[in-house]
Amino acid sequence: MAMERVEQRLLRVTGALDVAGIGYAVIGGNAVAIWVAKFNPAATRTTKDVDLLVRRDDVASITHVMAGLGFRREDLRSLVLFLDPDEPDRRSGVHLVWAGEKVRSSYAHAAPTLDAATRDESGFLVLALPALLQMKLTSWRDIDRVHVGDMLGAGAVDEAVRAALPADLRDKLEQFERARRDDDEWNR
Repeated sequence: MAMERVEQRLLRVTGALDVAGIGYAVIGGNAVAIWVAKFNPAATRTTKDVDLLVRRDDVASITHVMAGLGFRREDLRSLVLFLDPDEPDRRSGVHLVWAGEKVRSSYAHAAPTLDAATRDESGFLVLALPALLQMKLTSWRDIDRVHVGDMLGAGAVDEAVRAALPADLRDKLEQFERARRDDDEWNR
């Protein structure tokens, strides 16, 4: 039931943004699940929130659209969050990430632009796999490492995806893969 609520929220929000002509790309756990499912549907994970890559200049228009859906805006330190009236919990909200800007000043790479979005079979825009992998390798929190592992495990990361990464992130991915192989050998 929780998965259905997240999917309904995702479809409701992206549908409204599409109707309003506002650019976005689904990122985060939902985007990872979309890409992983293309290679191995059984390897997908659930997520509680909806993360969207958007242009900062569109935030007023997005706020208007979200208010029309009943969402309440909260400004946090580095992002904007919208709380769903049906589930007003920050962990299940809609989080905005600014396209073309660093999520944190310490990050080596900025978030991708919306040019890296592609239309999914479900009808909404999702960040292309190489750009999503770049975001995950840049953030590199625990959940990002899990997501990268899921993409690797499903076979979603091929040579073309690797080649699209900046050199420092290709190196990080290779180190991560070596560590995973070492862990697998140790656990046998």
